[in-house]
Amino acid sequence: MRAAYLEAGKVVGTHGVRGELRVEPWCDSPEFLKQFSTLYWKKDLRPAVVESARVHKHLVLLKLQGVDSVEAADALRGQVLCFQREDAAPLPEGRYYWQDLLGLSVFDEETGVLRGKLTDIFATGANDVYEVTDAQGKKTLVPAVPAVVSRISLDEEAVYLKPLGGLFDAD
Repeated sequence: MRAAYLEAGKVVGTHGVRGELRVEPWCDSPEFLKQFSTLYWKKDLRPAVVESARVHKHLVLLKLQGVDSVEAADALRGQVLCFQREDAAPLPEGRYYWQDLLGLSVFDEETGVLRGKLTDIFATGANDVYEVTDAQGKKTLVPAVPAVVSRISLDEEAVYLKPLGGLFDAD
């Protein structure tokens, strides 16, 4: 079952003296966070009403209801904000939230062999890279490109690969 709340970013500091928060977005772009009128604190899912949101460099500057001073904002440093999945615009076909992919079983499309679990994802600029960890704890980095990742099924909780020669030791 997919999580109802997804991590959106982390408060990394303050901006100005009126309680604006500097938030490092954990999404494709800072603009994504501007669509939400309410975010939620990860620790207790308490709502945080957004009064304003704007992009500043690679961060989002958020003004939240009830956070009206630099001291109140600074007390929130390090906290993680979430959004409710149903509040987000639908993702385009073939796009996924990373949190939905982490933990999926990874299979060889041709042989059906279980290669491990998807344990981490890295954004490299050109394409994402999936970290697949096998039962023995060995980690393999897999480029998340159509030539290698043949399909993803959230319903099956599986990622299917067409592994490149030599990608896994047994090949």
